[in-house]
Amino acid sequence: MVDKRSARLAVLLLVVLSAGPWLLDDFELSVLTLVFLFASVGLAWNLMMGYAGQLSLGHALHFGAGAYAMGLLVTKLGVSAWFGLPLSFAVGALFGALVGALGFRFAVRGVYFALLTIAFAELARILVEHWAFAGGNGGLFLPALTPDNQPLLSLRGDAGFFYVALLVTLAVIWLACALLVRGRIGYYWRAVREDEDAARAIGVPATRVKVLAAALSAGFTGVCGAWYALIQGSLFPDSVLGMRMSIDLIIAPIVGGLGTLFGSILGAIVIQPLNELSKDFAQEFSISGLKLIVYGAVLLVIVLFAPHGIWPPLARWLRIGGRK
Repeated sequence: MVDKRSARLAVLLLVVLSAGPWLLDDFELSVLTLVFLFASVGLAWNLMMGYAGQLSLGHALHFGAGAYAMGLLVTKLGVSAWFGLPLSFAVGALFGALVGALGFRFAVRGVYFALLTIAFAELARILVEHWAFAGGNGGLFLPALTPDNQPLLSLRGDAGFFYVALLVTLAVIWLACALLVRGRIGYYWRAVREDEDAARAIGVPATRVKVLAAALSAGFTGVCGAWYALIQGSLFPDSVLGMRMSIDLIIAPIVGGLGTLFGSILGAIVIQPLNELSKDFAQEFSISGLKLIVYGAVLLVIVLFAPHGIWPPLARWLRIGGRK
């Protein structure tokens, strides 16, 4: 649930962060842009896992689908990136609904549904690797920016532009998630999460609400994938559709706290700077896979000292989101 204190905190956080372009340098803006991006994906994944209770370990499918939808639209068809955002949402939602409908129609639950999502993500990666139109293993490269580039038209610009764009995206996705979890569908999701059979017994259309959760979660993830394509300027199947990307997408909401809105944001604030530091140390000391080691250490600390994530105990201390 989202109470008045949570709403005030969200507005205050938005106001403080909106001053970033005037206070931070380009590197700091770039790091925070990634924080906003992965916080947005975390919110999307949390709808499916934290609220509806459906474990997906293959969200790279939807992230990559959105990224390639944007990349192909801009690169191959020369269409404005503004059309790429709704297209990426639609493509992501379509894949989410298809995977969800296939799994839920045959009562695939728990770890078996998680394996199904991994299988679809890996299938998509292999197909794109052999898809010449999308660049295959050689990658897909967006057109280089020209001196007369207009960020509001191309949706590509400097660090300050992407900072503001991703902050707005995070705010929109947070608001959409807040409205969803406060409504009837949010109660349906929680009922299914706690006991699906009992929820069905009292009349909850469990299959439909789970497919809806999968579609919305995938759609929001697709939009984030589209922004990732615009930020990076290049796409490779393994980088956006691989298992490592699936792990990157879900680590923030797990660290922050499942079933909470602020948990994904707080988790991204913790994880992304650690990710940047681990990259620097890995390059300096030639340590392969250091990022995964850092993820493992962080998860170990969370399991030992905050098994429900960082945000729930902090929320109780701040008296936000429920009684202390």
